[in-house]
Amino acid sequence: MTLLSDYWFGVTEHLPSAALVELLAEFDISEPSARAALNRLTKRGLLVSSKRGRNTYYGLHPHAIPLLEDGRSQVVAFGAQDAGPWDGMWTVVAFSVPEAERQLRHGIRTNLRWHGFAALYDGLWCSPWDKRDAAFEILSELGVRSATVMRAGIDERSVVQAVSAWDLEELKQQYIGFEEEFSPVLEDTRRGALTASQALVARTKVLDNWRNFLGVEPDLPTELLPEDWPRSRTRRLFFELHDGLAPVAKARCQQIIARYAPELATLVTQHGPAEPTV
Repeated sequence: MTLLSDYWFGVTEHLPSAALVELLAEFDISEPSARAALNRLTKRGLLVSSKRGRNTYYGLHPHAIPLLEDGRSQVVAFGAQDAGPWDGMWTVVAFSVPEAERQLRHGIRTNLRWHGFAALYDGLWCSPWDKRDAAFEILSELGVRSATVMRAGIDERSVVQAVSAWDLEELKQQYIGFEEEFSPVLEDTRRGALTASQALVARTKVLDNWRNFLGVEPDLPTELLPEDWPRSRTRRLFFELHDGLAPVAKARCQQIIARYAPELATLVTQHGPAEPTV
């Protein structure tokens, strides 16, 4: 889905399955695993398939496009909060679920976490941003009967501050790990030392690794963070590497697709996230 989002977004024509299988082989994914993934994504309604003779083709399902657009917007926006002030308020969700409804409790936690909340206490979750609408939508969809959503300030005299819901030291180490892994790749990119295949793999890998931060850190306000927090410089590293690799990675996609459908190779896009200009 990442590959199609980056290089086939907005294109209605379908790609030969053999081309997609070879693209996935760049990532050491075997042909059986690749074809199983294509079938699975089709069953989930993210891809749509078609037949031309004995050959199978795949394209993005229209239902998948808003999801991919939303994901791209989140990737681009993450870390940009550094430039904006925080109003000091928190969205707080308190809920009570009987022990007999463990599955419901798990669903609440999973969905709240996806929307940037973290647990201050077992049944008390918080976010530094105004996420009331998202919280009410989660609670309504899951049928939670005992819950309260509020927008509140945290008294500075509190022994436990809301930001402690996140393990800042662990987060910092994740950012540092990202820098240690991808800074050498950026140097190779600047020197033109990567092959087209390596560029394609590296561009997808850096995007997937950057996107992981969205699930563990809700773009915490700088007012809550220690000095020299690495998010901004990690963000710059991500965009320079991802954008810098784009032309070569796109060319690699075109090269592979041209082996199976030369008339489609020129339709390859370059739609991935780009550093926004101000």
